[in-house]
Amino acid sequence: MPQINVTIDGKTYRMACGDGEEEHLGSLAAGLDARISEMRRAFGEIGDMRLQVMAAITIADELSETRRRIAAIEAETAALRAMVEGAESETAQREARLAEGVAAAAERIERLAQALMRAPG
Repeated sequence: MPQINVTIDGKTYRMACGDGEEEHLGSLAAGLDARISEMRRAFGEIGDMRLQVMAAITIADELSETRRRIAAIEAETAALRAMVEGAESETAQREARLAEGVAAAAERIERLAQALMRAPG
């Protein structure tokens, strides 16, 4: 299992990760480090652990909001799919009725044509 060193808030941590995940883990650690640095600039020196907890809660809040938005989008997508399926079903029914009407008209025309051919003169 690969291991990498990441630096968060000036401290280096040795982390294990899955094969091929080294770059991703490094990127996540860099994002957390940037968030903590940003909070340190905004709030000053309020303690390392407190900054780390605040950064973690902020990230958790963003994740929660993202999950909520994904759920809303999935619900909207499901509703749109249902509308499309309903419209397709309605279109198929209309096409079937139209085909029946065309077939009935064709039969009438055929009967009229035969009647005209049998008519004297």
